[in-house]
Amino acid sequence: MFHSMKSGIKKAVTLATVLMTTLTAGHAFAKDSINFGIIATDAQQNLRSRWEPLLDDLGKALGMPVNAYFAPDYAGIIQAQRFGKVDFAYYGNKAAMEAVDRANAEAFVRYIDEDGLQGYYSLLIVNAENDNINTLEDVLEQHKTLKLGNGDPNSTSGFLVPNFEAFANNGISANDFHRNVTASHGANVMAVANNQVDVATNHTMSLIRIEDQNPELFSKLKVVWQSELIPSDVITYRKDLDEGLKQKARDFFVSYGEQPEQLKNLNQLAWSGFAATDNNQLLPIRQMEAFKKLVEAENNSNLSEKVRADRMAQYQAEIDQLQTEIDALKG
Repeated sequence: MFHSMKSGIKKAVTLATVLMTTLTAGHAFAKDSINFGIIATDAQQNLRSRWEPLLDDLGKALGMPVNAYFAPDYAGIIQAQRFGKVDFAYYGNKAAMEAVDRANAEAFVRYIDEDGLQGYYSLLIVNAENDNINTLEDVLEQHKTLKLGNGDPNSTSGFLVPNFEAFANNGISANDFHRNVTASHGANVMAVANNQVDVATNHTMSLIRIEDQNPELFSKLKVVWQSELIPSDVITYRKDLDEGLKQKARDFFVSYGEQPEQLKNLNQLAWSGFAATDNNQLLPIRQMEAFKKLVEAENNSNLSEKVRADRMAQYQAEIDQLQTEIDALKG
């Protein structure tokens, strides 16, 4: 009996070892369903109807169900991906950078819009009837009296780009406004339309959808500033997913949109296809974030001269290193 028990224990240990090896080899995990993270920038039912046809087709290509996973902000999606509750996720560049650093994510495709552009623009918008604000210069001159509708801190177009290009580059920050409130793109649109804020951040893809779906709301908005072109938002997957699964996903997305029905599905998202990308797309965003921190350190009167100089040197070194990497990619 002792030998029988010993044999049984040995078999159990061997089986456990095999299972652990299978689960941890290459850190790749097999799945029987996929959760796809999407930030709820609009009413969830509207987002679900726009995304479902694409996700259903992705599920067919992967051979398993793909479920939409909604969260109210980017932080919720990043955390979910970090702890394995989300396998794939759609992010703006700033949030993708955070997901790569904190959630074991990897960018692999970016969208192509209906005009064939692989990018979009950050905007500052005001109420169309506001005759006092027509340009960025007007915003800068009046900012101390204005209520700003800022974006999610992890949003590229709603936060990083406007706070860097429009504000930091002109010697002010969002905190210098009379009041600074944080909200989603959709909430900021409504706040501008209803005169609850004076100026708010947004982006071109949001306004394209509003113009198509709600012309009356669109007529209440006026664009007073547009950024430089921002690389398109990306789709990521967790690095530890099965390599075969990831390859199927890459193949699916880069060819999606070639069939009329596929293109119809993409048009609901104001897209026409996808282009391959990788984490290197995020290098200019990292550089922008570092430059923003440098400007903040330079303007922070609460820091001692030594601390300020040390921080500025640190951020400048980051900027220079990132530029070296960007230049190397250009060849």
